[in-house]
Amino acid sequence: MRNMILILFVLLLGACSEKELPSPYHAIDVSWQHAHTAFLLDDFNGKPHSLLDFRGKVVVLFFGYTHCPEVCPTTLADLAQVMRLLGRDASRVQVLFVTLDPERDTPALLAKYVTSFDSSFLGLYGDAQSTAQAAKSFGVNYTKQYDKRGGYTLDHTDGIYLLGTRGEPLLLSPYGQPAELLVQDIRLLLSISQ
Repeated sequence: MRNMILILFVLLLGACSEKELPSPYHAIDVSWQHAHTAFLLDDFNGKPHSLLDFRGKVVVLFFGYTHCPEVCPTTLADLAQVMRLLGRDASRVQVLFVTLDPERDTPALLAKYVTSFDSSFLGLYGDAQSTAQAAKSFGVNYTKQYDKRGGYTLDHTDGIYLLGTRGEPLLLSPYGQPAELLVQDIRLLLSISQ
């Protein structure tokens, strides 16, 4: 009898708690974790940009570098596919590629690399300090891994950030998420701005 009362009590407590509704997004809402996301970086034409410059558009943000052997080109190719799938809605989306390797990623190289995936993509860069600050505000980690010949690669966080048209919500999509799911999240972000 005592066990029955205990089970009944546990069930009643469970019924009183709030049920968490499933997120409408496929990506993870990380707004609470990165409440102060900000940067001031230059595009490959030398024009400075902050996130405020892109209000009114959904921002798709990816941190990487042009010498990346796999993750970065794959992600940018996926994002080019996303833009094609968005059709006319693509004009309301801005893809930003922030280089984590300002030593090697010159503005000319960044312009050629990023726009080779889609002409609307914008590559951003800064000095080592502003790059580190931008990465930190999004929780992006990166470290150089030197090889025997004196060259290096960068190990870096590989998710894609999606920001709503007013900068909120901030979503994190994992590497390799299908383009169709990214398109659904972007369209949902576009719809809540209307």
